[in-house]
Amino acid sequence: MRTMNEWDSYQLQDFIPFSADVYFRLLERVSETFWPLQLFSLGLGVAVLVFALRGKARLALLLLAPVWGFVGVAFFAQRYANLNWAGHVLCWVWIVQAALLVMLGISGRGAAHRAGLLSGGTITGVLVTLVGLLMFPLLAPVLGSGWTQAEVFGLHPDPTAIVSLGVFLIALRGWAQWLACIIPMLWISFSALTLQVLEAPWWPALFAVVAAALGSLIGQSHPGSGRPYRRSSR
Repeated sequence: MRTMNEWDSYQLQDFIPFSADVYFRLLERVSETFWPLQLFSLGLGVAVLVFALRGKARLALLLLAPVWGFVGVAFFAQRYANLNWAGHVLCWVWIVQAALLVMLGISGRGAAHRAGLLSGGTITGVLVTLVGLLMFPLLAPVLGSGWTQAEVFGLHPDPTAIVSLGVFLIALRGWAQWLACIIPMLWISFSALTLQVLEAPWWPALFAVVAAALGSLIGQSHPGSGRPYRRSSR
């Protein structure tokens, strides 16, 4: 049994069993394997954002559910697990999130009837969503890594979690919003720590996304801070 002093000797990098080159090559292989699915997934991300803004929260959630299931299996179980034993655990976590989105989408619990376009939650949600849809695909070419390492919503976990988090800030309210946001925020935080160890320069942006989302959640939970919501009929 390990003593407290032994545990204190561990650093964060001791829990990341792969190098930066190996991890980014994994991202590249995912892009190469599923090309040109990126074009469809980006279009789907835009559609989900539009549906959320138009008050079709249930449809937006139901469209996001299979995306979470796909990333859980195709990325974590079939590829990430080859680098890290936790990949299989993460696969099930993403499948649980997919099931949650199906339940919320079918029941309409917490679904916003219409997004307040000028509300703080909606503005934050749109900005967070655009970070996932636009910033991540552009990171690799801007930093000189080439388009093959570009991370895209629907294929890679970071932009998928970020886009979903932004949509939840727009489309959900109350306890359902908090529940839906837990797994995306935990993954984004874990990924930020991983990228910090791998010395990827954009890791602070992930923490900024989590901070913005958490601030929005707290703001929308404050009495009188948001628009009323009701179960969506769409």
